[in-house]
Amino acid sequence: MATKPDLIDFVRGDATGLSIPAHPDALLRAGAGFLTEAFRAYGSLSRNNAVARITRVEPWLAGNSGEKLVLSVEYEQEDSRLDTELFVKFSRYFPDAFRDRRRYELEPEVSLAALSRLPAFPVTVARPYFADFNHETGTGVLITQRIAFGENGVEPLHRKCMDHELADPVPYYRATVTALARLAGAHKAGRLSPQVEELFPFDLDAAMAEMPIPWDEEQIAEKAALIGEFAKTCPKLLPSNVASEQFLARLKRDAPRFVRHERAIRRFLLGNPDYVALTHWNTNIDNAWFWRDADGTMQCGLLDWGMVRQMNLAYGLWGGLSASDTAMLDRHLAGLLELFAEELAAEGGPRLDPAELGLHFDLSVAMLGLALMADAPALILSRVPDAAQAAGPHDPLIMQDQVAHGFLHVFANFLDTWERRDFGASLDRMLER
Repeated sequence: MATKPDLIDFVRGDATGLSIPAHPDALLRAGAGFLTEAFRAYGSLSRNNAVARITRVEPWLAGNSGEKLVLSVEYEQEDSRLDTELFVKFSRYFPDAFRDRRRYELEPEVSLAALSRLPAFPVTVARPYFADFNHETGTGVLITQRIAFGENGVEPLHRKCMDHELADPVPYYRATVTALARLAGAHKAGRLSPQVEELFPFDLDAAMAEMPIPWDEEQIAEKAALIGEFAKTCPKLLPSNVASEQFLARLKRDAPRFVRHERAIRRFLLGNPDYVALTHWNTNIDNAWFWRDADGTMQCGLLDWGMVRQMNLAYGLWGGLSASDTAMLDRHLAGLLELFAEELAAEGGPRLDPAELGLHFDLSVAMLGLALMADAPALILSRVPDAAQAAGPHDPLIMQDQVAHGFLHVFANFLDTWERRDFGASLDRMLER
């Protein structure tokens, strides 16, 4: 068992040079004085104003990486432009080494906070008040406005993998897909330069090595066979089409081919600069807030920018669609891909052929699914041994374990999308090039 990481109270921020707190107790000891100095250094508070006091502190227990807080503050001079309700996110989780291993995920969020302050930044984000990171130790802090879910026209927070609770999930995904396209379009049109290249440089060799399939051809064939067994023994947990003998045979045949041609697929996905841009990795609807504008159109802001980077656009699209309602994805995926291409071009980005974008999407989903989801049956059964007795994926037996429920839902969407779009045929089209 991993030992607890050594406790750090303060580190020197790489960007501002300030001594920044590494955990909630350190922040509270530093108090309003630190907040004043930090907000001034970041340019979010004028020199003739100050944080007078912290009036409320509550832990925020959501998520599975660093510690989080909600703060209420008062300023010496009231200013309607300043938020008094704030959200604090630390990179570190010192009580638990397993959670603390993810500390570097906050580093790109700190960079994104800086980028989001550009006037041309096209996506609504939580207004940043301070952000800094110490790369040597993986220690950082991000302080933003707190989004008031369920207030002033903002919808309540929507749960991931629970789209069946929504009357119509499509407008939510049209909003997040549009936001992704606008971000990529602004990047490709040069409106975020030179900061985006400085903060998020693209390294082809590093991108080629990201999230590899950790199995050889024989091993992935065995994983495919185990997926087939899971589909047969737990038929109520997966869409009926993925339990067919025809699909399971295709899966067992084609999965090793993706391993065999992994490097060629990666070269294809990363070789055309039109398909590589700054992208949010995880725009599932629990990482967004939603409201309707004066015309009734759904709008969104995006949260949780961990792992934001330049990547293949289809990676970001699947990251945001992977936990959606399966029926919605089946019916509306093609339209969402077309919407993305239209919005990307309208924002000044390249004009993508929807069919070519669809090919990138198929190959990206196959690669990500094989890298991250091939062991899903073993994980689900280890956490819910009686899963076969469940009446469906939202049965309380499954719902009692959020990890199992989340993996099952994304796993089902991965297999359903493979069956309907025939990823093996998509691989053939790429190899014919």
